[in-house]
Amino acid sequence: MPASIFNGAISFGLVSVPITVLSATEDHSVDFRRIHTADHGLVRNRYWCEAEDREVTFSETGRGYELPDGRVIPVTDEELRALPLTTARAIELIAFIPASAVDPLRIGPGYYLQPQGAIAAKPYLVLRHVLERASRVAVARYAWHGRERLGLLSTGGDHLFLTRGIPCAQALRRCGQG
Repeated sequence: MPASIFNGAISFGLVSVPITVLSATEDHSVDFRRIHTADHGLVRNRYWCEAEDREVTFSETGRGYELPDGRVIPVTDEELRALPLTTARAIELIAFIPASAVDPLRIGPGYYLQPQGAIAAKPYLVLRHVLERASRVAVARYAWHGRERLGLLSTGGDHLFLTRGIPCAQALRRCGQG
């Protein structure tokens, strides 16, 4: 069985279902490296400082937000960690849409959601049965790795699945939320 990726809860209205998230897919792609065709040496990316016109090391780099007028505001990792994410430990269901409204080709990596313990099993089953009977899927907002994302909560067999990479703006417009 795959290792747990995330522990949190599915949240909608006043209901909160504690869950564990497990990877449902594996990446079998082949990763290639860029090489110099003449001698097969590896080609590397270089970090270049435009202000000093010199190469810098990775440890000398940071993040910044560029304003429309070209100014750059530095942003530290500590500032990013301090930002409040409303979905830090929850997968918040924000809309329910017909399953036919989602293009299966746009669905990204999948994750199994399983209830945490016997108490969470009943509301988990209720949510799964409701989505199946209504032929609906839920648009979900969640935060992993310090970044808030949109995904799709759907059913399959005895499980709930969370997938990411759906055209969320389009889905929200279709259900009247955007």
